Amino acid sequence: MIRIGNASGFYGDRLGAVREMLEGGELDVLTGDYLAELTMLILGRDRVKDAGLGYAKTFLRQMEDCLGLAVERGVTVVANAGGLNPRGLAAAIDKLGVGARIGVVTGDDLRADFPEALTANAYLGAWGIAECVRAGADVVVTGRVTDASLVVGPAAAHFGWAREDWDALAGATVAGHVLECGTQATGGNYSFFTSLDVDRPGFPIAEVEADGSSVITKHEGTGGAVTIDTVTAQLLYEIGDPAYPGPDVVSHFDTIELAEHARGVRISGVRGSPPPETLKVCLNSLGGFRNGTTFVLSGLDVPEKAALVRRQLEGALGTEGLTWTLARTDQPDADTEETASALLHVTIKTPDPKRAKAFSRTAIELALGSYPGFHVTAPPSDGTPFGVYRAAYVPRDRVAHQATLPDGKVVAV
Repeated sequence: MIRIGNASGFYGDRLGAVREMLEGGELDVLTGDYLAELTMLILGRDRVKDAGLGYAKTFLRQMEDCLGLAVERGVTVVANAGGLNPRGLAAAIDKLGVGARIGVVTGDDLRADFPEALTANAYLGAWGIAECVRAGADVVVTGRVTDASLVVGPAAAHFGWAREDWDALAGATVAGHVLECGTQATGGNYSFFTSLDVDRPGFPIAEVEADGSSVITKHEGTGGAVTIDTVTAQLLYEIGDPAYPGPDVVSHFDTIELAEHARGVRISGVRGSPPPETLKVCLNSLGGFRNGTTFVLSGLDVPEKAALVRRQLEGALGTEGLTWTLARTDQPDADTEETASALLHVTIKTPDPKRAKAFSRTAIELALGSYPGFHVTAPPSDGTPFGVYRAAYVPRDRVAHQATLPDGKVVAV
């Protein structure tokens, strides 16, 4: 059995979770998922400002605090925090002076194939991670790999799975899917949260076995819970067809068997089949500029007040790119101004940065010439760029998946 924990479900997750997981109990591997489609856009904008950035800076802070502890305890750290610049992150980790052996997985960057995009990254699989783990890496830093690959890679290396061990790979993929969103598997965001202690849920652990089966658990004494219901809720997260395609295997979620276990929930019976011949690519492009504000409408005649300010703003700016939402947060016979107030949200999306900036001026100019009681929740800004995401698919042979081992050797995956 290999015991694989998670300490991050997104870029911005609990900063102290790495230390909590390392000190909380036994682990063989600690994973961290930092990437989402929006995160790739954020990192892309970071890289535009500074070519040396493009990785999850919070992970570097966590390694500053805890890498020595991980090495001391023999825990391998595997994270996709490299984002758009895994080599840059690896170099920054090396400068910490811990002496950790670092592996790097690259090949996901396809901007040369999609020059119109700010970011273009294929979803790689687990085998680059497996190569680094087999070579003795203390830390494996990747770019865009699938979330579940962070678990599949170490398990495949540990058990010596072949690429055609579809059922084992599918089982580990399911375990990785449960872990990928951190505490969402242990009661976080759970619909029936009132039945659990979720003030500070612990992060999940998968005890993966040689056939790909696993037990989902967490460190003793941590909050939240691992139940069939919490695991099922996470299993259904972002799932469409039961045949769940990935770069390494198609995992058939309709074959999953769940059972209560003394330490949590056992997952078994997962069947797998060969993966698609194409890889998915995450494309982010800049779509223009966005701005917004919220008008507070207090007291009587809320619909009429909303209609007035809408006519005024659209009369000055035009209607193109404006979106309005009236939230009737006001209550009848309210005893405070706050509970007597509704919120009128308006946003603008435009390719013209000058128009996005003019939005702010135009909204505030209404202050003494609009509805009674005029005020906004905060002054509008000058506007910010926004991104547009789309997916593409490329043949596998278009992607140069590589693993750079701790000794510097580069292996084609």
